[in-house]
Amino acid sequence: MEYKRKQYYTLVERIGEPRLRIQVLMGPRQVGKSTLIDQVLADIDIPYFLYNADGVNVDDSDWISRSWQVARNSMELNQTKEAILVIDEIQKINNWSEIVKREWDIDTRNKLNLKVVLLGSSRLMLRKGLTESLAGRFELIRMGHWSYTEMNEAFGVTLDEWIYYGGYPGAQYYTKNFTRWRKYIKESLIGPAIEKDVILTTNIYKPALMKQLFELGCSYSSELLSLTKILGQLQDAGNVTTLSFYLSILDESNLLTGLYKYANDEARKRQSIPKLQVYNNALMTAYKGRGYEKDRLDPQVWGRWVESAVGCHLLNAAIENDCNLYYWRDKNDEVDYILEHQGAILAIEVKSGRRGMNSGLPRFCERYRPFNSIVVGTDGISIEEFLKSDIMRLLPHE
Repeated sequence: MEYKRKQYYTLVERIGEPRLRIQVLMGPRQVGKSTLIDQVLADIDIPYFLYNADGVNVDDSDWISRSWQVARNSMELNQTKEAILVIDEIQKINNWSEIVKREWDIDTRNKLNLKVVLLGSSRLMLRKGLTESLAGRFELIRMGHWSYTEMNEAFGVTLDEWIYYGGYPGAQYYTKNFTRWRKYIKESLIGPAIEKDVILTTNIYKPALMKQLFELGCSYSSELLSLTKILGQLQDAGNVTTLSFYLSILDESNLLTGLYKYANDEARKRQSIPKLQVYNNALMTAYKGRGYEKDRLDPQVWGRWVESAVGCHLLNAAIENDCNLYYWRDKNDEVDYILEHQGAILAIEVKSGRRGMNSGLPRFCERYRPFNSIVVGTDGISIEEFLKSDIMRLLPHE
């Protein structure tokens, strides 16, 4: 039986509703957007038109209008009262959002019941049209990286395998051969994501610097590292402002982020040293790993992977639930992750082989009075229980 992610059910439900908004399925590469839309179209009893902009000339914005008109003509010829138009990789067409807005508004005025689903990467969709040309006309369905629960249910992946190899379904076949697996991650997943989805679509004046930042950042996942120190380890010339901008682009692409330190005011947060965090632990392993057997047997090294995996889980949960994720540190006291949702905060300390418990959690609780605090790992909630849980249950909910 083919595994269906929860976004499948969300999209099926929205397609069944009256035509109100364009549905936008967004997420990073290789998380199953195209597979999900194929599953949905196969299971619904509504005529559909499926197009893929991959390979279309980027300046041929009229391609969208032509594809749209084919759907309209077919509905007219067949007296179809309802249909679905799906366009995959739409962000590859220049000025796509303006064309989509025009065609959507034409159908709205003509009361044509043609429902529209768009697929694309999260950064490109958000930055190139959704919040401007299509404001008020769309709903987002976010598809993040695969969680431990999903990988376990779909492929039987164990806890340690998910911590080390991350959540890319397409890479599962290669995990028994670490060299081949790493080559697949770098060349088939990371390479296209950086070169096609980031560098070619953004004003990146120093692509070599961007790549170096990404590789170094993946190696330091779950570590605090100042941008000034990062500059000292990179070969290409640049400055802190450039690195900060590049890191924000990688964040919007759901690859790598820099978490701010939790503080009461926004200025202090922004001025803090970033805690680097990958969105998928496969990215860390691809650049830092020495092989599963070696890294798993070293408690200090494995502790880094565990903490980064917890960060991945929290980071994707934060995006899905509109939360903010931070860390906290004051001299020698620190808390690994701080999750904030509508003013309520949850403090999370990861206790693994990397290091034991410190006084950071009680100090933070004394100073900031969080809604809740937990220890994940030894003497707390088990890593597996935590990764399978809905973290939002530990925060105020209706």
